[in-house]
Amino acid sequence: MKTISFANGDTMPMLGLGTWKSAPGDAYEAVKTALQVGYRHIDCALIYGNEPEVGNALQEALSDGVVSRDEVWITSKLWNDAHAREDVRPALEQTLAGLQLEAVDLYLMHWPVALTPGTTMPEGPDDFVSLDDVPLAETWAALEDVKKAGLAHHIGVSNFSVSTLQALMDAGSVTPEINQVELHPYLQQPDLLSFAREAGIPLTAYSPLGSKDRPDEMKAEDEPVLLEDPTIHAIAERHDASPAQVLISWAIHRGTAVIPKSTTPAHIKENLAAVDVTLTDEDMEAIAALDRGRRYLSGDLWTAAGTPYTKADLWG
Repeated sequence: MKTISFANGDTMPMLGLGTWKSAPGDAYEAVKTALQVGYRHIDCALIYGNEPEVGNALQEALSDGVVSRDEVWITSKLWNDAHAREDVRPALEQTLAGLQLEAVDLYLMHWPVALTPGTTMPEGPDDFVSLDDVPLAETWAALEDVKKAGLAHHIGVSNFSVSTLQALMDAGSVTPEINQVELHPYLQQPDLLSFAREAGIPLTAYSPLGSKDRPDEMKAEDEPVLLEDPTIHAIAERHDASPAQVLISWAIHRGTAVIPKSTTPAHIKENLAAVDVTLTDEDMEAIAALDRGRRYLSGDLWTAAGTPYTKADLWG
């Protein structure tokens, strides 16, 4: 398994199991299966609502000797309602209680968006807090605090653009160690990838398969289905692989980590086998031509009329 290395010598497997949209019960079985078949990287978040299930599966694997704690990389994320400096550590402690861990390997600021305390999903503009009132630099300072306290071995961000990354780099004493963003052949983000490489900030690709199973209210009419793309299918046939394996392999070939989600045992195993799919330069060129700047997670929830955020704030 290829890995991403950090300054202190820690390494994160480039392929992990995503847990967004994994229902409680399903999440437990998915993580249990993933660890049994060889995954050593699990991506979590408090907002997913399933960290206790993930924790139960992880603790069972640890007690059964399937893995040791230092063999498994666990990522979690700070939700938007806990951006105030005094709220960050309690939010992480809630995550640690659910996961039954003393520390996570990586803790990310989930979005560059702040909500009022206790807001899970906003229902209107009053549920938002302006970054003038809770600056990202303040939230980042609190992440630096939990890193110093040993509750998170590494800290980073998610859904950050070049401009928001640069702002944190200018304000903080620790450079974000990961930026987790939507990445797939329809949204290749070459400018962000280039900036991140120069800044030494690895990227993790979420929704690498096109997030076909996300909630209907998050979908556009007649949106393109990445897993059905003819170019991806043609490459898959040449390599005797599945389209999902090609998409995962493409992410790894670009030097990004990738966290496909599945709760189906056969798909979990199939996705792991993508590390053995070697794409050619011609394959990579063909996939590069597919970029259409198509976001499956548009950020519309955060930028509705009356909120203090705009698409330019999110994506630059």
